[in-house]
Order: sequence, then C-alpha cells, then structure tokens
Amino acid sequence: MSALFRVGRKIDAELYEELETILITADVGVDATQALLDTLQKKVRREGLTEASQLQDALKDALVELLAPLQAPLDVTGQKPFILMLAGVNGAGKTTTIGKLAKLYQSQGLSVLLAAGDTFRAAAREQLQVWGDRNNVTVVSQEKGDSAAVIFDAIQAARARSIDVVLADTAGRLPTQLHLMEEIRKVKRVIEKAVPGAPHEVLLVLDSNTGQNAVTQVKAFDDALGVTGLVLTKLDGTAKGGAIAAIAQARPIPVRYIGVGESVDDLRPFDARDFVDAIFTA
Repeated sequence: MSALFRVGRKIDAELYEELETILITADVGVDATQALLDTLQKKVRREGLTEASQLQDALKDALVELLAPLQAPLDVTGQKPFILMLAGVNGAGKTTTIGKLAKLYQSQGLSVLLAAGDTFRAAAREQLQVWGDRNNVTVVSQEKGDSAAVIFDAIQAARARSIDVVLADTAGRLPTQLHLMEEIRKVKRVIEKAVPGAPHEVLLVLDSNTGQNAVTQVKAFDDALGVTGLVLTKLDGTAKGGAIAAIAQARPIPVRYIGVGESVDDLRPFDARDFVDAIFTA
C-alpha cells in the first residue's frame, strides 16, 4: 500500500479508485470501503490536502475510528463461575482458542475448567484433553451424550469446586446447517437453566482467512445466539484481517481477542490502533 501513498503523487480520482480496489481486495467489504472513502474525501476537502502521502495517516485514523468501538476487553471476574460458550464453523480454531484462553486466565490467577461440548468430531475430546493436560486444567467430557449434557455437568462440577471460569466448547457448524444451529440454541438454553443469566459471554471464533464470509458468519451466529464477543484467529498467516472493518460496519460486536500464532501464549486483546498499524507495516 505504501506505493499508493508515495511522495509526490497527487490526490485525484485515480488514487481513490486504486484505494477502493485495495480495500475491497483486503476484505474490508464494499460498505465499509465506501464509508472509509467518504470519510477520507471529507477530510481532504476540509483540510485542503493535496498530496497522496498525506492520505495515509488520514486512512489510518479513519480505520481506527471505525474499529475503535470493537475494542472492549473482556472482564471474566463479574460472576463465579464465569461461563464462556464458544461457537464457530469447523476449522475456525475454537479448540486451540480454548487452550489459549485457559492459559491466559490461569496467568491472571483464575481457576479454569474445560467442557468438551464438541461431541460430533471424533478427535475433539482428545484434542481438548491435550490442552487441559498442558495447562493442568480439568476437562469434563463424556464418552456418549450430547453437547448440552456435557456442558451442564461441567457447570455443576465448576460450582462444586468453586472454579472461576468455565470454557464450554461446541461442535463446529455452518450457519446453513439449520438443525445444528437449532442444536446450539438448545445448548445455550440448557446453560441458562443451569445458571440464570449464563452464558456470561458467547464468543464466536472466526478464521481471519475467510474474508467476507466472516461477516455472514457473524450475522448468522448472532441471530441464533446473541453473540457478545469475537475472537479472530490465524492472523499470523497471509490474512490481514480486513474483515474486521466489514464487521465493524455491518454488525459491530466487540473483538475480545486476536490469535497471532500457534503458541499457547499467542492470544492478544484487540487494540484498534495497534491492529491498524500492523496492517500498514505488513
């Protein structure tokens, strides 16, 4: 993107067209791109900007302004146990995210229990157990039984042991799989019966490589569950995470964490300014 804002280039219609193409290609989305361009053009007219190099900082500021409402750290100390329900499509990184969250909350001095609520995928329970062993955290699972029953048992165990945080896994599912979307609604209803007011956080895990499809996922899962927070995974790869801008425009749900690597410590709170700076330096 730096070539676009090279010193000596003037701001003109061609520059705006190139910028529009770059933003849409980076998964920012048509609506968010148009909103950003409108903001830029108003700033150019208001401040009398003429050089393309002046536009880079203006674009950064516009992006930060768009993303700032999504910057809302998650506080898990308000309830005990604080119950987080995780959802998402297959392969988004839910189980890995649970392992990272367990480590993060333990580092804050909190006790954690994992609920192996993905009863569809054969290796899901074993994968979660590996994370539990690695973090020295109890994993509640069942050889048979449905997701809601496993999570209900986990909540009862957490109460009996005075655990601070319960991380409840669920099976990956596509929004188009209506019977599975109904099943995950049932899981949430069971959690609400077990603990009135729970789950205290419904986290949707999104793969940053899915681009505009991430917006579709946010809308579908939010309509089904009332999503309260997002985790954007796999930002260590080629993905630039432009879809966050599209989400901010279409369905501004807080981004609680971003995953920036495979290590158990590679989970960060979302910071709008740091995120935008990373996009421009990548």
